[in-house]
Amino acid sequence: MEPNTSDMHHLSADCLEITMEVHRVVPPPHKSTIQKLKTRLKETFFPDDPLRQFKGQPTSKKWILAAQYIFPILQWGPDYSLKLFKSDIVSGLTIASLAIPQGISYAKLANLPPIVGLYSSFVPPLVYAVLGSSRDLAVGPVSIASLILGSMLRQEVSPANDPVLFLQLAFTTTFFAGFFQASLGFLRLGFIIDFLSKATLVGFMAGAAIIVSLQQLKSLLGITHFTTQMGLVPVLSSVFHNTKEWSWQTILMGFCFLVFLLVARHVSMKRPKLFWVSAGAPLVSVILSTLLVFAFKAQHHGISIIGKLQEGLNPPSWNMLQFHGSHLGLSIKTGLVTGIISLTEGIAVGRTFAALKNYKVDGNKEMMAIGLMNMVGSSTSCYVTTGAFSRSAVNHNAGAKTAVSNIIMSITVMVTLLFLMPLFQYTPNVVLGAIIVSAVVGLIDIPAAYQIWKIDKFDFIVMLCAFFGVIFISVQDGLAIAVGISIFKILLQITRPKTVMLGNIPGTDIYRDLLHYKESMKIPGFLILSIEAPINFANSTYLNERILRWIEEYEAEEDLKKQSSLRFVILEMSGKSCLNYEFLAMMLISMASWQQRRKEKKLLIGNGTILLGINIS
Repeated sequence: MEPNTSDMHHLSADCLEITMEVHRVVPPPHKSTIQKLKTRLKETFFPDDPLRQFKGQPTSKKWILAAQYIFPILQWGPDYSLKLFKSDIVSGLTIASLAIPQGISYAKLANLPPIVGLYSSFVPPLVYAVLGSSRDLAVGPVSIASLILGSMLRQEVSPANDPVLFLQLAFTTTFFAGFFQASLGFLRLGFIIDFLSKATLVGFMAGAAIIVSLQQLKSLLGITHFTTQMGLVPVLSSVFHNTKEWSWQTILMGFCFLVFLLVARHVSMKRPKLFWVSAGAPLVSVILSTLLVFAFKAQHHGISIIGKLQEGLNPPSWNMLQFHGSHLGLSIKTGLVTGIISLTEGIAVGRTFAALKNYKVDGNKEMMAIGLMNMVGSSTSCYVTTGAFSRSAVNHNAGAKTAVSNIIMSITVMVTLLFLMPLFQYTPNVVLGAIIVSAVVGLIDIPAAYQIWKIDKFDFIVMLCAFFGVIFISVQDGLAIAVGISIFKILLQITRPKTVMLGNIPGTDIYRDLLHYKESMKIPGFLILSIEAPINFANSTYLNERILRWIEEYEAEEDLKKQSSLRFVILEMSGKSCLNYEFLAMMLISMASWQQRRKEKKLLIGNGTILLGINIS
C-alpha cells in the first residue's frame, strides 16, 4: 500500500515545525553586587557550608555541635563500645610494633637523636586522636618530611658540630610547619595544596625514595666518612671513594635483614590478610639484630650501634624554640616546605581510607588537627609528624575502628620510653638503614607513572622534572621546579583555551566535535564553535584572533566548494558562568570589520547567564 502523499507532506511540515521551535531565554533572577560577591566568597572558602548544621537548632544544641565540630572525639566517643575497643587495641599494638623501629630510624634520617623519633610517636598521636576526623590515620614521623628537614637545616648548621642548635632549629621548624598547616585550615585555604598535582607527587616521592635509599648506603656498607650532600652524583662518588671503609660484617647483616624485610613486605602485599607479617618484621629485625650484636660483641667487629638512649617521657622544649637570630629565615622556609609535604601526604592518606570505608574526612579540620598537633609537638621535643601511608595501611588492615588505635600506640610507646630503652642500646645502625629502605620502596609507584604517560604526556614531563630535579639537584629544588611547570601548564590552559567546530548528528538536535564524531555534519551557512575554557582578560585577545581565523578558514573552504556563504557565527558556551567585557568588545569590533567585504552576518553568543544576538551589517 502506497503512503498518502498529503499525509507525508503534513508529517514533514510538523517535523519542520518541531525542528524550528524557539524557546524564549529569560534572564536569571536579579542579584545585587554584594549578593554576587557573597555567593562567590562562600563557594570559594566555604564550599562545604560548615554552618548549615547549626540552622534551626536551639542554643544548647548549638554549643554541643560546636564542641563536636572542634573535638570530633566528642562525636563518636559517647557511643564507643567494648567491641570497638577490642579491634582498636589489636590495631594499636600492631602499628606500635611498626612505629617504634620506624621512629628511631626516621629520626636518624633527619639527623636528630634517635630518642626524638620515639618522642614524636607519643605526644602527636594523642593530640590527633582528640582533634582528627580520620579513623584510620596512624600518626608519626615520615621518611620524606624527615629527609627534607634534615637536608635543609644541614645546609647552614652541622648536626655533628652543633647538635644543640640543630635540635633547636628542628623544633622551631616543626612549630612553623604546624602554624602554617593550622592557618591553612582556619582560613579555609586548603586549595593551595592542590597545586601539588598527582604527577608532581609521583615524581617527587620516587626521587625522594631513591635519595633516602642512597643515604642509607652509609649504614648498609659501614662507611664512616660520608658526604653531607643529597644528590645522586655526590653520594655515589662518596661511596666508591671510600671503599676501604666498607665492612663485610655490616654488609652481610644489612643484606640479610633487608631481604627479610622486603620478602615480608611482598607477602603482605600479595595476601592482605597477612598484614601482620610486614607490620611486625621491623620490630623482629630490631630484636634479632640486637641479640646478635649483644651475643657476639659485634660492636667490636665493625658494626656500629645506636648506643645508650635516654629514658623517660618527652621533656618540654618550648624554651628551645628560636624566634629570632640569623637562622629564623631558615626555620620558616624549612617549616613551609615540610608543612606542605606532610600535610599533602596526611590528607591524601586520610581521604583514601575514608573512601574505602565510606565516611567523610573534612580537609580543613584535618589541616587544623595536623597543624595543632605539630605545634604542640614542637613544645614537647617532637619534630614534624603526619599520617604515613604504610603505617595507616597496617592500621586499616588490622581492623582499626576509631582513633583510639592511635591512643593505644601512644601508650605502648610511653611504656617503651619508661622501661624498655636500655634494650635498644645494642641495636645496629645497619638494621635501621634496612628498615628505612624497605619502607620507602613503596613510594616508587611505577603503575601510576605508566598511567600518567598514557593519559597526559605533559603531566608525565612534570613528573620527570620532579624526579630528576630531586635526584640531581636537591629535594626542595626538584619540588619547586615541578610545581613551577605545573603552574605554567595551568596558565597555558587559561591563556590558550581549546576551540572546536561543532556539527549536527543527523536525526538529532545534538551537536558534537566534528573531529571526534565522524557522523556529525556541518550546517551550511553556520559556523558553530565551542570554547572549552572560561573566558577572561588573559585569553580574550587570543580567542578573538582564533575565532576570526576559524571564520577565514570556513569561508575559504566554502569558496572552493562554491557553496553558500557564511551567515551565522554561533559561540556555544553553555558551561561558562560569565562573559568577559574585553572579549565581547573585541568581537564586536572584529565582526564589524567584515562589513565592507561580506554580506550580513549574525553573531550569537550564549551561556547560562547571557544570550546575545548581534547583527553585523
